[in-house]
Amino acid sequence: MPVSQSDLRFKRILLKLSGESLMGDRNSGINPPTLKDIASDIQSAHRVGAQIGIVIGGGNIFRGIESSEYSIGRVTADYMGMLATVINALALREVLSATGTPASAMSALAIDRAVEPFDRNRALKHLDQGRIVIFAGGTGNPFFTTDTAATLRATEINAQVILKATQVDGVYDRDPVTEPGAKLFRKISYDQVLRDRLAVIDLTAISMAMEQHIPIIVFNMGKKGNIKRIVSGQSVGTLIAGEGDER
Repeated sequence: MPVSQSDLRFKRILLKLSGESLMGDRNSGINPPTLKDIASDIQSAHRVGAQIGIVIGGGNIFRGIESSEYSIGRVTADYMGMLATVINALALREVLSATGTPASAMSALAIDRAVEPFDRNRALKHLDQGRIVIFAGGTGNPFFTTDTAATLRATEINAQVILKATQVDGVYDRDPVTEPGAKLFRKISYDQVLRDRLAVIDLTAISMAMEQHIPIIVFNMGKKGNIKRIVSGQSVGTLIAGEGDER
């Protein structure tokens, strides 16, 4: 049975994509088939009526954590990472637009000739008009991760949920890559993520999401159709929420 917007569990979402998710089987950069697959998955959720904001990372191009190898200071390295997110946002915007889905890219860093500057009111207008909005440039400030940027933008656009795309099925009690017996949590509280310092999302981002009462769903981006499943109300991945919140 076709899904309509009135049937959606989440009508407005903020999708957090890592830069690494664009690499596919490459060591760095953007793998075109992978980018097209991600765009297709986003489009499938958009077609059923979901309003979608996206925050994208830049780790496929530059990771600030590696900057010490080049004698680059932290502030400069963070700005380089923000510029990398702009490259990724433009690539995703173009693939979405080329395949018939209206999309806009907005940056917290002013690069007016290449990308629209971030403005909350314009972002809300884009979403209301059916455009996917890709937010680049992080928060526009050094020392903040793109996870924190995702929570900030989710708050600003009144998103009902943050979808954190990963390469595993959700949040585990141990690293599932190195520990085959790791347990997958279907639901976990903000407090437990903070208390156990689970390395699934930046702790500043978790604290902000908890304060703003925005649930986070951590899911496997590698399984086609997961975004559409989530907005339609299916149980996918791990829900991070308050103690009394239901799935």
